[in-house]
Amino acid sequence: MILARELASNLATPMFLLDSGGMLVFYNDAAAMLLGKSFAELGEIPAGEFGAALELTTPDGTPVRSRDSASGIAFFERRPAHRILMATAYNGVRRRYETTAYPLMGAAGEMYGVVVVFWEDVPTERGS
Repeated sequence: MILARELASNLATPMFLLDSGGMLVFYNDAAAMLLGKSFAELGEIPAGEFGAALELTTPDGTPVRSRDSASGIAFFERRPAHRILMATAYNGVRRRYETTAYPLMGAAGEMYGVVVVFWEDVPTERGS
């Protein structure tokens, strides 16, 4: 997890990390810009609490449980996942995001945590 945090710290791509116990343990400055709060302000919190605070929904407005988000699928099912979701940032701004998450597995099959990259998804019209 130390190396994953170092990687995230040096990327311009929004990224957050969950540990093997389901705690949000870090997100980078790029993520903070979209989430509306720095990690230093928020600190470590349970991933479920983090997901609930973001009011996750599908693009059509259907609520999404944290365990059904890309990060939840990677954590509970131990497999990569990709989702398009709506989320409300800590500053109240609601955006559409694409998220890709994958579990960080050790050589003996143990899970160290989950890494999630996400970006604002701005739909474009076809043909323009």
